[in-house]
Amino acid sequence: MALKKSGLYSSLWQSCDELRGGMDASQYKDYVLVLLFVKYISDKYAGQFFAPITIPPGASFADMVALKGKSDIGDQINKKILGPLAAANKLSDMPDFADATKLGSGKELVDRLTNLIAIFENPALDFSKNRADGDDILGDAYEYLMRHFATESGKSKGQFYTPAEVSRVMASILGIGRAETTSATTVYDPTCGSGSLLLKVGDAAKAKVTLYGQEKDSATAGLARMNMILHDNPTALVIQGNTLANPLFTDAAGQLKTFDYVVANPPFSDKRWSTGLDPANDPHERFKHYGTPPARQGDYAYLLHILRSLKSTGRGACILPHGVLFRGNAEGLIRRNLVQRGYILGIIGLPANLFYGTGIPACIIVLDKAQAQARASAEGGIFMIDASKGFRKDGPKNRLREQDIHRIVDTFTRQVDIPGYARRVPLAEISDPKNDFNLNLPRYIDSTEPEDLQDIDAHLRGGIPDRDLDALAPYWQVFPAVRAALFEPAGRPGYSQLRVAPADIKPTIFSHAEFTAFIATATQLFAQWKAANTPHLRGFAKDGHPKALIGTIAEALLARFEHAPLLDAYDVYQHLMDYWGETMQDDCYLIAADGWVAAAQPRLIIEDRTSKTKTRPDFALGRKKYAAELIPPALVTARYFAQEQAAIDALEAQLAALAQQMEEMAEEHGGEGGLLEDARNDKDKLTKASVAARLKEIGKADSDTADERKVLQDYLALIEQDAETGAKLKAAQDALMAEVAARYGQLTEDEIKTLVVDDKWLATLAAAVQGELDRVSQTLTGRIRQLAERYATPLPRLTSEVAALAARVDEHLKKMGAVWA
Repeated sequence: MALKKSGLYSSLWQSCDELRGGMDASQYKDYVLVLLFVKYISDKYAGQFFAPITIPPGASFADMVALKGKSDIGDQINKKILGPLAAANKLSDMPDFADATKLGSGKELVDRLTNLIAIFENPALDFSKNRADGDDILGDAYEYLMRHFATESGKSKGQFYTPAEVSRVMASILGIGRAETTSATTVYDPTCGSGSLLLKVGDAAKAKVTLYGQEKDSATAGLARMNMILHDNPTALVIQGNTLANPLFTDAAGQLKTFDYVVANPPFSDKRWSTGLDPANDPHERFKHYGTPPARQGDYAYLLHILRSLKSTGRGACILPHGVLFRGNAEGLIRRNLVQRGYILGIIGLPANLFYGTGIPACIIVLDKAQAQARASAEGGIFMIDASKGFRKDGPKNRLREQDIHRIVDTFTRQVDIPGYARRVPLAEISDPKNDFNLNLPRYIDSTEPEDLQDIDAHLRGGIPDRDLDALAPYWQVFPAVRAALFEPAGRPGYSQLRVAPADIKPTIFSHAEFTAFIATATQLFAQWKAANTPHLRGFAKDGHPKALIGTIAEALLARFEHAPLLDAYDVYQHLMDYWGETMQDDCYLIAADGWVAAAQPRLIIEDRTSKTKTRPDFALGRKKYAAELIPPALVTARYFAQEQAAIDALEAQLAALAQQMEEMAEEHGGEGGLLEDARNDKDKLTKASVAARLKEIGKADSDTADERKVLQDYLALIEQDAETGAKLKAAQDALMAEVAARYGQLTEDEIKTLVVDDKWLATLAAAVQGELDRVSQTLTGRIRQLAERYATPLPRLTSEVAALAARVDEHLKKMGAVWA
């Protein structure tokens, strides 16, 4: 039975990280990813003729396994495995597996490499059938490891990796997925790092495109080459070298080669960009028509290189710090020239702390040569998006959510103005002297939250300002009569007052016909989506494609709720995507690997004592523990053993009642001088043994001890009843679990689909949609209650009440003789 995909990745990371010791993550990643590379090509291509990757005899992962425990394991990996692999496939800059300064020496090195190799022997890491259509276990494992290594690498050492979410945004806004592409379509990244951004753009294309990349750091360039192979792009061309000083992609005449698409995440504000280059005499004329970037700010040097590398119909996207939008002097001149020539199609402001090498906010500048002339005209302009507020915290960094990605891409693709988020800014506005080609987003998009103003007149005279109620216009548009049911004029223009008591605000809203109609409409939208997409969910089968499935049902959910009143369709969409990441994705990969029936069977947990990753059991039979990953026992119990569960619930309720009775008796009689005081043991506890001992101690009943004996006997009876009920509960639970475990093996495929699709997936999503409805209603209720409480007591009444209270205090003080002038 296949392991959960997320569990496999986390286990892989934890195992590798455990062996890292004191080595910097930015260096350690090279060793781990090389092992992943060797494992992959060995599984995928070993023994194949005409394979795109050559595996020399004796240089496979199996040969590496044979070196485990040998005293010269590091040297042997270098000489017998990596050396021949590199030579046969034109790879270079492989890490040194015998480097004592990084891996230790002697037994430490042998043990570390032996254990590291053992991690990749996990049977679940079988890449022989790895897919190249977006559902590959390898690509996701690589992304998982790269993200974690980048997180651990610290400032300035995590720049080898562009967050996958940002890469997806860039790929989508370039429009490569909507264009007709062939192998002749070219994509280029002049600062490709480990190649993650370049690959994401390539993956977005309808057909296989040709990838080119240049990377300054030799070790990272080697990593990028391996990454291309790992992601089924063995023909991609990645060259090591300094892109600005020595661009290596040129044509026969020595001029820069041009491409259909160019993307880049260059080092921010590179202070050494001109090393090895004379900008004033640049042979490629990248700065000639725009201006030379300042010596210690290389951002525009990279942007102008991208522009020069685009075909006349090409489009590019570059991640740069926000400073490029507003810094003056030389950069101001370059910015003016770019805008006047119409090359900037759009600007997308991103959240701060998104990238691994820096915490500063960045933006994506989108370049487009095809329509530049039209944008340079008086009717032209730049489409701007301020997406800086859409993210979630993820450890020390921020991450774009699925809804943030989708919102950015949809808005940019449709070029629609959204107040506070996006607008097309005319060239006339940008060039106006008051702006002077400053592209800082807050100049053109006001994304600040409106201030919640205090109304002095309302504080003095009472009433709720109509201005505050009018701000709730989106709600009143959906249920206008609710406002009339809640408020009435306050006796002067511009102010209203509640018709109902504050405690009745929520009931008044929830019981109103317009509100119940709103709930019914949203519920019906979900029911329609459910009816249309249940066949997709139930039709999913072994060897299915999980990413295609989630793409289909998620887009359908977004479209279904696009015009739902008061609900943000992207919020609803995010609930599905969160649940996909937490649960559904693992479920679908289990089904794709094993089929519905096999995937539903509980898995016997065999604990590896050497691993820190432990599987939480869902139930136990005797000493054996099981993980029921696709169908939790609670679902089987609810559908097939409701009566037995009800009996268990009743026993649990009895136990709770008995515990409460004992607690009340102990509280009443267990204190100092109480009838149970002397029945406590040396740990100050009332137990069966201590109570029985006290009964024996006081002997036969007499008038002096009758009350104590009665309480002791009653308490002892409760203890015995508690033990008896507990034993019944344990027996009932064990019997139920045995029946549940047996039921797993009897489930038909149709029954399994009902449990998973209806009882698990759709029930969870229905609850999430209901949660969104609750959030809408709670927001309205909370705001109205806040306004009502804010202006409930006018200042004159407060002053009067304070004076009355002060007079009462003075009177009390006089009676006490505390009088002063």
